[in-house]
Order: sequence, then structure tokens, then C-alpha cells
Amino acid sequence: MEFFAEYFRDLYDTTGWNFVIFYEQYEYDRFLEGMWVSIKLIFASLLFSLVVGFIGAWAQGAKSRILRYGIAGYIQLFRNTPPFVQILFFYFVLGNLTPSYDAGGYQVGYIESFGWAVISLGFFAGAFNVEIFRSGIEAVPESTREAAEALGYSRLMSYIHVIFPLAFRVCLPALNNNLVNLLKTTTLAYGIAVPEMMYTANQIWSDNVNVSEMMIVLFIFYVGLVAVLVYGMHKWEKKMKIPGYG
Repeated sequence: MEFFAEYFRDLYDTTGWNFVIFYEQYEYDRFLEGMWVSIKLIFASLLFSLVVGFIGAWAQGAKSRILRYGIAGYIQLFRNTPPFVQILFFYFVLGNLTPSYDAGGYQVGYIESFGWAVISLGFFAGAFNVEIFRSGIEAVPESTREAAEALGYSRLMSYIHVIFPLAFRVCLPALNNNLVNLLKTTTLAYGIAVPEMMYTANQIWSDNVNVSEMMIVLFIFYVGLVAVLVYGMHKWEKKMKIPGYG
């Protein structure tokens, strides 16, 4: 590790390329913390968006007209407004309407910037997931639905145990694209001071005036994350494939 640090220190001395995160312990620790926050933010947002998509796709077929119209309105609202505006709205508007506690002379919300970023990004991507799951559900043959009803399944149980598992296989390619887009969109969380990679890199290059170097690191970091996600989803898609269902 010391050799690695010496290499980048010499690189800065000889060429001016300042990859300070690789030879100064303070910057290295700050960089790792930002990386860890980004990974947690991505994982939480992906998971929440899948839950929203699952529930929303089921609600689209509900008997209640109010519920169906509510889901349709939610989809149109979140698909047709910028995700950055949504993040700011959740943090600055809804954040001021939620309970807070006294943190020694000033009020702090129980839901902090990280939580609002997850909620906002999850609802944003979830709106697309609802439509993706809906298209998969519509691809399941009507005879399969009727067979589930004949076996005594309720609408909810047939959705959970029969229809959705088949629909999920159909919509995996489209879902993969949406999740990759969500991964990239998480960088917008820097706007509400979530200390993820974009925010941390901004702090590092402000302190060390090494914008080009940190942008290279950021680029490689997100290319790597997208590659891992795409590879994992592709392998999952192949393992879950059933002939006739995608």
C-alpha cells in the first residue's frame, strides 16, 4: 500500500496529476466514506423503487376507481417532472412538514437528507417500474390467471405467487435499463448535501484544485458500478428465463 501511495505522490511531483485520494490518508478516508454512502444510496433506492413498482402494478388492477386513478396520477406526476426538482421538493417542502427534534439549539428532522434522497429517487424510478411491471403482467396469458382462480387463489395471492413471478421474467430487460438509469440519477442527491461520491469529490477538488483527476475517478467509479449491475441483472435474467415467458 505504501508503494501505491508513493507512486501517486511521485506522479504528482513529476507530472502535476494530483490523485490526492491515493496518497493522503485524510482524503483517502473521505473518498471511501463517499463511496460507501453512494453504494448504500443506490442499493436503498433500487430496493424501494422495486417495492413501489410491485405495489403500484397490483393497485392498477384494483377494483377501487380511486386507487386506480391515484396510481395513474402518481405515474404521470413523477414521470413528467425532473428528478432533481422532486428531490428538492421532498427535502425542502415535505422535510419541513415532518416531525423534528432539538439538536442543541436547532431543529433536525427525523428524516435526514439521505432518507429524503432514497424516498424521492425510489418514487421517481418506481413510477417507471409500475409501467414496466404492468406490461409484464399483461403478457401473462389469461388462461394462467383463470387457472390460478380455479385453484382457489384470491386476486392478491394469484398476483404474488403466479402472475407476478411470470411477469417479472418478461420485464427484466426493461427493468434493467430503468435500474441503471436510477443508479446514475443518484448523483443528484448531492444537491441536498448527501455525502455521496459526487458531493465528496466536489469537496476534494475544491480543497486540492484537482478537478480533472477527481472527474476521472468519478467516471471510472460509475462505469464500474453500472457494469456490475448490468452483469448481475444479465446473469439473473438468464437464470430466471422460462420458455414462452421471456
